[in-house]
Amino acid sequence: MDERERARRMQIRRAKRRRNVLIMKCIISLLTLIVVFLAVILIKDAVIPELKNHKNNKKPEAQQTVQQNDDGTETQTEAADSVDDMIAQADLLAAQYDYSGAIELLKSSSLYTGSQKMQDAAAGYETTRQSCTAYPLDQVTHVFFHTMIKDDAKAFDGDSKEAGYNQVMTTMSEFTKIMESMYEKGYVMVSLHDMCIVNQDGTVSQGEILLPPGKIPFVLSQDDVSYYHYMDGDGFAQKLIVDENGDVKNTYVEDDGSISVGDYDMVPWIDTFVKQHPDFSYHGHKGIIALTGYEGVLGYRTDEVYRTREAGRVTEYQQKFFDEHPDFDEAAWQNEVDQATAVANAMKAEGWEFASHTWGHIDPRKVGIDGVMKDTQRWLDNVATVVGSTDVIIFAFGADIGDWQPYTSDNPYFTYLKEKGFNIFCNVDSSKCWVQFGSNYMRQGRRNLDGYRMYYNPELVSDLFDVSSVWDNARPTPVPQM
Repeated sequence: MDERERARRMQIRRAKRRRNVLIMKCIISLLTLIVVFLAVILIKDAVIPELKNHKNNKKPEAQQTVQQNDDGTETQTEAADSVDDMIAQADLLAAQYDYSGAIELLKSSSLYTGSQKMQDAAAGYETTRQSCTAYPLDQVTHVFFHTMIKDDAKAFDGDSKEAGYNQVMTTMSEFTKIMESMYEKGYVMVSLHDMCIVNQDGTVSQGEILLPPGKIPFVLSQDDVSYYHYMDGDGFAQKLIVDENGDVKNTYVEDDGSISVGDYDMVPWIDTFVKQHPDFSYHGHKGIIALTGYEGVLGYRTDEVYRTREAGRVTEYQQKFFDEHPDFDEAAWQNEVDQATAVANAMKAEGWEFASHTWGHIDPRKVGIDGVMKDTQRWLDNVATVVGSTDVIIFAFGADIGDWQPYTSDNPYFTYLKEKGFNIFCNVDSSKCWVQFGSNYMRQGRRNLDGYRMYYNPELVSDLFDVSSVWDNARPTPVPQM
């Protein structure tokens, strides 16, 4: 190899080395930039939030925020939303007179100590709570209805059932106006269990209902919400359902056979009204539904006779039902039970309660103690298994298991029903208020707000509403005598 060729190759090797060194320097520079970039990000995430937290310590609404973004803007908005959401929940509790619950809800939040808005809201609830007084329990009235008439023309069509409907039923138009009148007068729905406390040893103590000035507690109940067979085609709802929104509504069979869904009876109407007027409900409580069981509950054919078709127990109406539904077998019966249970659970979640109205709609002292025992067991087996247990019995026919004197252990009806878990007993009384406390029970009279009472004794309901303002002119007069 001559000198010239050696020099040329040396020059090529030096060029390669320079190129490699340049590439290496570029790689090192790039890596350095990456390291610096990562370091900046780490420092930003570690230091800047601390600076923000230090700064936010001076701002109560943002002190307890959970950092989710780099600039903090969104997290501060979410914190404000959380405060507002908590206050909205507390406001609903306070609107329904649960001021202690509203205060407890706010104070249980980690946002409370740093939120002046929440502290101010709690202080406001406390001020209102202190203005409340305990309402005299012996002055709490109890009003009740039967299933509401949706279509007057079908209920009052001159057939043999019209007289009964006219006497003991109320139309939806009347019911709506009655409830609106009571709301305007300051009435608030309370539970029977607000009035009394059942202790573990079976004794019963008086409860306490705390309300601001101008508010008047009352108990609301409804009998026979079974949508009996005899009511078919007479302008009443078909049954209660849970709709696609999770709300309890009625179905109604139209003339063409189509099914409408709406507020066609007391339960869904009250639910809707309380959503608009939460202060109509004390602590979220609504009414109490008194159920028989012989034709099922809530419009569902849940009684055992629909499963067994036991000879001698199938009534004329039930036989007609079987004739119209020949495929109604045990699976269909179980489906009815399941649907009724779902409706009952949805109702209880919305503040409704259930009571026994006796399984067979009986007058206890007419059937005797043996009849009461048989009937009560059927109620426990066929109704309590669907809607849940209860310690309230609302007697059918306005009957009772004794006179107006206090119950004693010498009363076999009381002794038996107490052993079966019943602590609260209700009859019917035309008095404005009638409440009796025993050592181990509470008793209350109820006022019927129906066609008979409104027509013959309008003065007896004047504390609640003006009959002339609520009367449905589609109702035939005179209302038949009982």
